[in-house]
Amino acid sequence: MNAVTDPWVRHPLAIALLEGLRHRPRAVAPKYFYDAAGSALFDRICELPEYYPTRTETALLAAHAHEMAECIGPAAELVEYGAGSLRKIRLLLAALQRPARYLPIDLSAEHLQWHAQQLAEDHRDLPVQPLVADFAADIVLPPMLPAARRRVGFFPGSSIGNFTPDEARAFLQRSARDLRGGGLLIGVDLVKDPALLHRAYNDDAGVTAAFNKNLLARANRELGANFDLDGFHHYAFYDPVAQRIEMHLVSARRQVVRLCGESFVFEQGETLHTEISCKYTVDGFRSLAHSAGWRPQAVWVDPQQLFSVHWLAAQS
Repeated sequence: MNAVTDPWVRHPLAIALLEGLRHRPRAVAPKYFYDAAGSALFDRICELPEYYPTRTETALLAAHAHEMAECIGPAAELVEYGAGSLRKIRLLLAALQRPARYLPIDLSAEHLQWHAQQLAEDHRDLPVQPLVADFAADIVLPPMLPAARRRVGFFPGSSIGNFTPDEARAFLQRSARDLRGGGLLIGVDLVKDPALLHRAYNDDAGVTAAFNKNLLARANRELGANFDLDGFHHYAFYDPVAQRIEMHLVSARRQVVRLCGESFVFEQGETLHTEISCKYTVDGFRSLAHSAGWRPQAVWVDPQQLFSVHWLAAQS
């Protein structure tokens, strides 16, 4: 079957994987981790003892929710980028004055719809409108409700780190346009001891490894590929010069993978680069945000200096 005309040509994962496998070095964007199985695995990662970002950011939100709510103001519409399981937004909602609407955005439709329904049942006076979309590209938000005073973004989890600095600047520029007159509350992981970072992405239970390999399992399920999950090793390391974690799948042997009618040879030791997670200093991120058109204002950091939450004000 011709790869140009076969039914996979419109499948986003197929397009991304085929492009990534045809080039050297081989790479695919981390957003393709997140089908229902990948989202469930990431929820497990967030509960691991080695994975400090979730519990540290959650503690910051719980301790400072009222200060953050003062920045956001009353009657705001909330747009959450990469909403996931919607756990952290609940801490904000408890502190906000009369939020006008909640718009969670995520690529994993099944995961998003289920959690959005649960949130709507717990907050019956709050309109909840989930949007299945890729926030790494241009998105079209619905018109703001008449009762809303402003539109505010919420981007927790340090997912901004999955972008290169140039990609992060482009996202911040787009969100500044989408949220003009409002603001953005964003979680940012900080530069720290490489040993602590290594443990966070190489947990003893192997959940992060399963999460990484789920990309291959997803290709097998959805695209009919023949990736041998035991033929690839999870590999994650911190690059202190680039100040980022890199995550790869390393071929354990020479092997041939079939995907959408094409064959791809993986030599032993060859990798598929699946994720980056950039770390920032507080001043470094504030400078990046300023260069993208935001006005950095309040910032909250835990006592161990592991994680930060920033309030960025948008131009009117």
